[in-house]
Amino acid sequence: MNQTKAVLYCRVSTEKDTQETSLVRQEEELKRYAKSLGYAELSVYKDQHSGYEVDRDGLLDMLDFMKEENIKAIFVQDETRLGRGNARMAVLHLIQKYEATVYTLNDAGPMALNEMDTMLLEILAIVEEYQRRMHNAKIRRGMRRAVENGYMPQNNLKNRGNIEGRERKDVPVEEIVQLRQKGLTFAEIAMTLKGLGIPISKATVHRRYIEYMERLEE
Repeated sequence: MNQTKAVLYCRVSTEKDTQETSLVRQEEELKRYAKSLGYAELSVYKDQHSGYEVDRDGLLDMLDFMKEENIKAIFVQDETRLGRGNARMAVLHLIQKYEATVYTLNDAGPMALNEMDTMLLEILAIVEEYQRRMHNAKIRRGMRRAVENGYMPQNNLKNRGNIEGRERKDVPVEEIVQLRQKGLTFAEIAMTLKGLGIPISKATVHRRYIEYMERLEE
């Protein structure tokens, strides 16, 4: 993780030309503030959209970038720039999952959450954890029932001679490269391939793409 990397997010609520000035001002102020705290590599994302919506191109691109690059710092003018109402809580929940810190100009430091926000984020985290546990429990129950019905997983292991203990997936690397060139994130590529009947994780997509690019450089 690069400790000098951060993202800046600027938002205004309408697409009026007069709002462009506000976006420019937000960016300039946030750049100065971030650099004063030692962040030199700054990626800027902007939206001219209502804060009550989460379907914002700049926001979604920023969240994808934060996850892929393991960014731990985000700068905004104030908390309402991230969103309003339920949209704001959803965005804060994702940022919390990324273990990132939100810095605001208004707070002159890390964003100060009120007691209600803190409680709601804790509830969301608890619900998500129990959903994960329930999902894993269903998988274990299904496997247990399969074994009881005669399924022997040890006879279905592939590549038992593979020192890594796992099968290397046969994936369409050309499709991955083409989709990446079209601007899709690794997560979006994985979802697209799954929709085409090719089960693959974002991590595998990322790994195969990097391998392909490294071969080109040889």
